[in-house]
Amino acid sequence: MQTIYNSKVKETVYIDKLKNGLTVMIIPKPGIQKKYIIWGTRYGSNDNKFIVPGEDTVTEVPKGVAHFLEHKMFEQENGKNSLDVLTSIGVSANAYTTNDHTAYLYECTDNFYEALDEFMDYVQHPYFTDENVEKEKGIIGQEIKMYDDYPEWRVYLNALEAMYQNNPVKLDITGTVETISNIDKNILYKCYNTFYNPSNMCLVVSGDFVPEELINEIKKRLIEKHQNGEIRRIYEEEPETIVKKKIETKMNISKPIFTIGIKEKTPTQKEKVKIHITVEILLNMLLGESSDLYKDLYKNGNLSAMPNLSYEFGDNYAHILISESANNPEEVYEKTKQKIKEFKQNGLNVQDFERTKKMIYGAYIKEYNDVTSIARMFLSDFMKEINSFDYLEEIENIDISFATQIFNDNFQEDKMVLSVVI
Repeated sequence: MQTIYNSKVKETVYIDKLKNGLTVMIIPKPGIQKKYIIWGTRYGSNDNKFIVPGEDTVTEVPKGVAHFLEHKMFEQENGKNSLDVLTSIGVSANAYTTNDHTAYLYECTDNFYEALDEFMDYVQHPYFTDENVEKEKGIIGQEIKMYDDYPEWRVYLNALEAMYQNNPVKLDITGTVETISNIDKNILYKCYNTFYNPSNMCLVVSGDFVPEELINEIKKRLIEKHQNGEIRRIYEEEPETIVKKKIETKMNISKPIFTIGIKEKTPTQKEKVKIHITVEILLNMLLGESSDLYKDLYKNGNLSAMPNLSYEFGDNYAHILISESANNPEEVYEKTKQKIKEFKQNGLNVQDFERTKKMIYGAYIKEYNDVTSIARMFLSDFMKEINSFDYLEEIENIDISFATQIFNDNFQEDKMVLSVVI
């Protein structure tokens, strides 16, 4: 096994790439009772068009297959539902789908290896029939309608639709009632066999483990499967321009909510981490809890809480999102644009930059206190071909000059959109 030690958090990650291509990461936490495991595949809602290894033709599947597949993995041929089996032995299990990966997980204090039997069995043995696929369409259809009624989800998706013309990141991860109606067992098996190959997957475990012993236990439960070749993912070209400046929707809410989006250039692999950290620092300088803009908007009663500030990125997209409820979203939007202009005209304040940088660094350190945060972080970063420790090292290399460059390049008014639910 490869071992990587980080002196800043005094943590070691043990990495073993097995013969079948599966990457296993173990982050030991001696003395901690809770154990957490997460098994992910680099297959998300964006992967609707691809070429299967060994084939020449393009496969295009309905939107929402990755999420549909996640739902169906728990149902087993013996009639049992693996989620129920894990719950019955005192284990908290779940799964989720994102734009770029799908993950299965559980956490516990006891019965870890008993749960591992069931966990590794159901992820490796899909069971799809015409009947159980049709039944699931009704269940997921209800989930889709439920999310359609969430103002927070609608304002988020509308912001993406305002920014992106072709990129599938703008689409609901669950798909639509219409798209999932075209899913059948053959599509599910094809996507499973393509994307759930060990060479496209990563298993991360954190807790009180001896890495060598845990690796052996994992190997015992793996079925024989050979690595497949590279999966060629196909995405339509996305223009740099946005689609529209504003989207407004009416829903049954007591106070307007908004999302300000800024469409960004996709970062290169080399600069993913550095740009991610820098944008986090800049967003907090712009509208964080200690910022002049937030204090002004809070004082005049427009904002009652600090906005959620995020930077989302993948292999072919990147954007900034600022979200919260406000009495007057337009005022927040206009004042945000004005503050961006001021920063560009007057330059970034060095003291504010250094203070915010230290705050962000402290937040990174805190993530290593919890086995859940550690495991999910390492898996999510792995899917972006990033080692999580890189954030702790790269932050030291960010100075005011680089931050100014990123701010001037990335915070462009003609790439900004406003999504509002009133």
